Amino acid sequence: MNAVDIIRNELLAELETGIRSMESLLRKVQVKDWEYRPADNMRTLKELAKHIASIPEVDLNLWQEKDEDTIQKLEAKYDQLESSAAMIEAMNNGYADYKTFMMSLSDQDFLTKKTKPFYLEEGAIQAHWLVEEVSHFFHHRGQFFNYLKQLGYDINMFDLYV
Repeated sequence: MNAVDIIRNELLAELETGIRSMESLLRKVQVKDWEYRPADNMRTLKELAKHIASIPEVDLNLWQEKDEDTIQKLEAKYDQLESSAAMIEAMNNGYADYKTFMMSLSDQDFLTKKTKPFYLEEGAIQAHWLVEEVSHFFHHRGQFFNYLKQLGYDINMFDLYV
């Protein structure tokens, strides 16, 4: 295994940990808590959950330079999800597609092929987008964990590494 494969596999394994732990956190949510909002300028628990579930598929489409209309339609699809089970299924399907794409890239493309989402002035290489994906997902998973802590759920750091 070469260095590129090692880095790509490590980042994907870390993202898989995030997906697995998010699935576990989603399974703990009680329906009565979906509308919890820690502050007026923040998402509800359900809105945050839907956003997190959408990250793999939406970001993959962004990195593949899909247009704004396509991204808005994808986000609208996730906005229709109502249950933890539906969010988990969509998140796992999105991750499977994301992983397939990242694994399909040649070493050269992973390290040098630049793509540019519609909202940026400059693009970045695919290795950057994979690091961005991990960062984006874990940022919001941390928010979700904190929401659950604020609601009094019996969770701790071990819930983040299942």
